[in-house]
Amino acid sequence: MILVNTDYIAGKDLQTLGLVTGSTVQSRNIARDFTQGLKTIIGGELGAYNEMMKKARALATERMSKEAETLGADAVVNVRYVSSAIMQGAAEIVAYGTAVKFTS
Repeated sequence: MILVNTDYIAGKDLQTLGLVTGSTVQSRNIARDFTQGLKTIIGGELGAYNEMMKKARALATERMSKEAETLGADAVVNVRYVSSAIMQGAAEIVAYGTAVKFTS
């Protein structure tokens, strides 16, 4: 599956199949939240949260790709990500784009 953040793929004519999405909601455990909370006092990167969000983006992307495959897509164009806090300590990541099939 080809994933791009542009609305075209060089050298390919595309037939639009529709919008596809993938999402996940992730949270850290209480012990990690405590240690990361202490980190905000002294500053620096919140490594545990960074890793959590990296995994969340990968899972959302995988789910979006699987949805595109069920439509018979060859690629997803205009791929975008959005995140939002659902509750304290939990975030939702959504990957979305347009599933397309190659016509040439």
